[in-house]
Amino acid sequence: MPITTIGLDADDTLWHNETIFRLTHDRFADLLSEHHDRDRIEDRLAATEQRNLRLYGYGVKGFTLSMIETAMELTDGEPPPRVISEILAAGREMLSHPVETLPGVAETLNRLSEQYRLVLITKGDLMDQERKLAASGLGELFSGVEIVSEKTAETYDRAFRRHGTGAQQAAMVGNSMKSDVLPALQAGAWAAHIPYAVTWAHELADAPDNEPRFAALEAIAEVPPWIDLRMAR
Repeated sequence: MPITTIGLDADDTLWHNETIFRLTHDRFADLLSEHHDRDRIEDRLAATEQRNLRLYGYGVKGFTLSMIETAMELTDGEPPPRVISEILAAGREMLSHPVETLPGVAETLNRLSEQYRLVLITKGDLMDQERKLAASGLGELFSGVEIVSEKTAETYDRAFRRHGTGAQQAAMVGNSMKSDVLPALQAGAWAAHIPYAVTWAHELADAPDNEPRFAALEAIAEVPPWIDLRMAR
């Protein structure tokens, strides 16, 4: 069956994101360095983030709340006011950080949009993702936008039926094996993994074995040739 629709992840697939979180992690560790060593701070923050995902979801706002909660835990409920003020400032800066698209993204999406429906399928805070999409200048290239709380096979099945001709005629492209590749394959779509320089531990997963609908690519510029090869078969 021909591919008619291409789904694309946003953060760390179209523009930089995790590096900004990493810088804020470092800033947070520096703030609490008088109370605990860096490894202890990082471990507690990671555990708090994981615990809070089901409550706050993905994105800067939930991350900021998790930093505040971790600071409370690591200071026996009495964090210095300066620490809380710095955490809130860091969160605001993340929410207003300039959007920097990854190399080759604009050119590749322009090329793909000439032949296929493009659908943005991303997790995160609604307002923040809408801001980043608008700032990226890529918005007009997408036939549909899905900002979701989690990515499952049902998510992809629904998105590709709503904005295309079904998962069997769709391909998903993203940097997360866990969220962008495995559930898309489960839904019946093709999937390409493009690794980012830094991957959040929560998004790590093993690549599928002996899966003909999966491709491991190095850069987004490799997507059109991969799709063309699929169409030629």
